[in-house]
Amino acid sequence: MEFRDLLRIVGDEPVFETGLLLAGDVDAADVRRQLSRWAARGKVVALRRGLYALAAPYRKVEPHAFLVSNRLVSPSYVSLQSALSHHGFIPEGVPITTAVTPRRPGARSTTLGAFLYRHVDTALLFGFVSEEVAPGQRALVATPEKALLDLVHLTPGGDRPEALAALRLQGLERLDRERLSLLAGHWPGHKARRAARAVKRLADAQADEEEML
Repeated sequence: MEFRDLLRIVGDEPVFETGLLLAGDVDAADVRRQLSRWAARGKVVALRRGLYALAAPYRKVEPHAFLVSNRLVSPSYVSLQSALSHHGFIPEGVPITTAVTPRRPGARSTTLGAFLYRHVDTALLFGFVSEEVAPGQRALVATPEKALLDLVHLTPGGDRPEALAALRLQGLERLDRERLSLLAGHWPGHKARRAARAVKRLADAQADEEEML
């Protein structure tokens, strides 16, 4: 395979897997050797075994960090501070894309960004949607209600009022209270439900402050 053939096949893809190149009458071992050579020469970026992106001078599409996060570790979905910032519920930008997965936790650092994976039980893999995060790119992202509950779940003392206040949550009038309560009810124990009640009190306080302005 020539590099121009690779550009023709994957030029419009933000990331691609080796399997995309193995259709038809091709030598799989030769394709893998070529990918290794192109990675060594800086023409492609190796993200993990079998997952690549074209290097910056050659790609037409800039891969969105959320899509890369999904593809690096599967199953997973973007959540916690990354999703809350994406939805506009915390004021800070988040330099590391954080996701949850039933697989082992860990961190990945690539030329396309830094990624952190937190472990949750398979039973807690709900409350996320596929959304378009960039033109033609879709990723699995937690709803703001699920992102908040994931964060509470994975933070010691995360349901305490002072911990929730420290998040500096904003725009809570957009929070779906019914969904928040429904999702919290799926958690074992009382931590998520306590957090849901505390967040609703914060939302009420924010509403009262806005009425006074």
